[in-house]
Amino acid sequence: MKIAVLFGGTSEERDVSIASGAQVVKALRSRGHEVIAVDTARGVLQGEDEARLLDAGVSPLPPGRAELDVLRTGDVASLLRAPELDGIDVAFLALHGGSGEDGTLQALLDLVGIPYTGSGMLGSAIAMDKDIAKRLMLSAGVPTPEWLMAPATIDDVTEVVGWPAVVKPSKQGSTVGLTVVKDPKDYEAAVEEAFCYDDEVMIERFIPGRELTVPVLGEDPLPVGEIIAKHEIFDYECKYQPGMAEEIFPANLTGAQVVTVQMLALKTHRALKLRGYSRVDFRLDDQNTFWCLEANTLPGMTAASLFPKGAAAAGMEFAEVCERICELGLQEHARRRGV
Repeated sequence: MKIAVLFGGTSEERDVSIASGAQVVKALRSRGHEVIAVDTARGVLQGEDEARLLDAGVSPLPPGRAELDVLRTGDVASLLRAPELDGIDVAFLALHGGSGEDGTLQALLDLVGIPYTGSGMLGSAIAMDKDIAKRLMLSAGVPTPEWLMAPATIDDVTEVVGWPAVVKPSKQGSTVGLTVVKDPKDYEAAVEEAFCYDDEVMIERFIPGRELTVPVLGEDPLPVGEIIAKHEIFDYECKYQPGMAEEIFPANLTGAQVVTVQMLALKTHRALKLRGYSRVDFRLDDQNTFWCLEANTLPGMTAASLFPKGAAAAGMEFAEVCERICELGLQEHARRRGV
């Protein structure tokens, strides 16, 4: 196949996306595919430019606003008309956050008729908006922590959510802009910090307990993973810096627990209208209740990412997973066209 791997972009998760793109490009080329590396902020990459960018690691902190503002002058629509992309069979989306994961790029690809991996425009937009996603989780019978949307007073938070409370941007990933607020006096500062990354802010009940994740490939839940982070939460540094978290696949759960959380992940995947693949994150409390935190429509594909580790636990090599994701994207494109 001729495959364009789209990565980079202009969200705060740009570095993570580049790391994902590097792994996917290498894996697909190892299977004999013609692969074009595309940074959606800079264009089609070749030779030394490709090697230099894809060899970059993930910094301990996300890129700053000034750096991203410089990159946000690009035109993705014109990029898709680049001659190098003529005749591609499928676009592999290795983007995280921003317009790459919120349905904007998916809508554009639909308009120009290019098949792509992952969820469509609607599912991508739903999952990115945590407020809407949580409403659909509840309607599907999936427990999710109580929440409010800013503006909310300290009294509102005390009554509905309680303390500690998680304050986070509603449409961000990788815990960017997230704060666990234990003392109400720190609440306003946390809300202000979250508003730096999004125009909507969520205040959510903090669930103490075990951090679990369930990859979904097609309609099949993969082995459940457990994350034991060095910090109180699985934050940006713990996610992407070596040695900051232990990720165990399969998680040490009973058979009944595995079935329960896998079925909840599949319910979430379907309720949010997701396609191809996803990763659904949970907390397990001391009352044996699984609480769904969020669903990731384009989960990380770096060497340290959870989705590939879940697939490996199911006996799938990384390159095989990438190929399967491409096949699912082609099948979904054919389904939408009624072929």
